[in-house]
Amino acid sequence: MSRYEKLVVLNRYYRITKFYDFLKSTAIKGGLVILLFVAVFVVLEYFFFDFNALLNTVVETFSTTSVFVTFLISETFFGLLPPEIFIAWSAKSLTPWLFLFIIATLSYVGGIFAYFIGNQFNRIPLVKRHIEMKIAAHLVHLRKWGGIFVFVGAMLPVPHSVVSFACGLIKYDIKNYLGWALFRFVRFWVYALVLFQVF
Repeated sequence: MSRYEKLVVLNRYYRITKFYDFLKSTAIKGGLVILLFVAVFVVLEYFFFDFNALLNTVVETFSTTSVFVTFLISETFFGLLPPEIFIAWSAKSLTPWLFLFIIATLSYVGGIFAYFIGNQFNRIPLVKRHIEMKIAAHLVHLRKWGGIFVFVGAMLPVPHSVVSFACGLIKYDIKNYLGWALFRFVRFWVYALVLFQVF
């Protein structure tokens, strides 16, 4: 089978499994999330309090290390805190693009930690079954679309740590995971282009 024929078959598979519909709806949600995030910040700052002052206070009050550690923990355990907050925080530093690179790296590393945590839970059948029920939709998508779903988790508002955890849980190939998860850096850069203008 030629390369072109493989692409045709792959395209047909994605259409049948409704991947393009999923990607479109997720991309729209992602765009809406960042617009909503910026809008909420602008409205709250205009009517209630100064977010720039708040971020400056955070920069002055908390050590850089403590913020980085908090973010790493969040990105390892189900994305408890929105990355946008940390992107905005990095905008207030003396070296915003360096800080952005560091938090993007921490997000990537947190995903790897989540992968290996999921891999360990795979060894405990009772826990594995319970977790599989909790993240069933993600597992279905991962089994259908593989690396492309890891890409979606890295780029769009599908929790990256949950996708990473799911990859570990089903023992998805680690090399493929690491490659597709690199798009996490692209997401942080794209979001920073918007948020750095606001903050």
